[in-house]
Amino acid sequence: MKHLIAGLGNIGDEYRNTRHNVGFMVLDAAAAASGIIFKDSRYGYVTRMRHKNAELVLLKPSTFMNRSGNAVRYWLKKEKIEIENLLVITDDLAIPTGSIRLRSAGSAGGHNGLTSISEVLGTDQYARLRIGIGSDFPRGRQVDYVLGEWSPEELVIMKKRIPLAVEMMLSFAVAGCELTMTAYNHKGKDLSDDSVTPAARK
Repeated sequence: MKHLIAGLGNIGDEYRNTRHNVGFMVLDAAAAASGIIFKDSRYGYVTRMRHKNAELVLLKPSTFMNRSGNAVRYWLKKEKIEIENLLVITDDLAIPTGSIRLRSAGSAGGHNGLTSISEVLGTDQYARLRIGIGSDFPRGRQVDYVLGEWSPEELVIMKKRIPLAVEMMLSFAVAGCELTMTAYNHKGKDLSDDSVTPAARK
């Protein structure tokens, strides 16, 4: 069965190490582990991989965050993939840095990428893998925070957590959303690792 895995982010070197690009980070990690390379294609950078009985189309939209829906819609149609086989990987301010939660649907929560996808597809009934980036910023500085680069401490956390996100992505493709949530969401919330600082657990 074929799945579209869309990792959200912004293209360009100036955004490469920013919190908003964690979706790209997960797909890059998955591609590196499988020895595959992204190619510049229509509306994004795309590669393909197989895991057990599943075929995954990995998409890093090149439309910038607030037009992510255009890329997702195009590749769903091109690959003839049903929306229940779509997984969007995105950053989330509402959960602690390094926390990972899979949801089968939900509101955009103010996230421009999710807002675009929901508007273009006409529904918010699609799975999303939410990766916490925390919310340690002054009032009115949200944009600066999400487009800011990871601190060294945050990078230590993310390097330990990204493999779990990749594992959850692969499980989604093979076992489906509900079984993956049951099996992994408790692991995604567990930030008891010594590398996670008390500030990051807030």
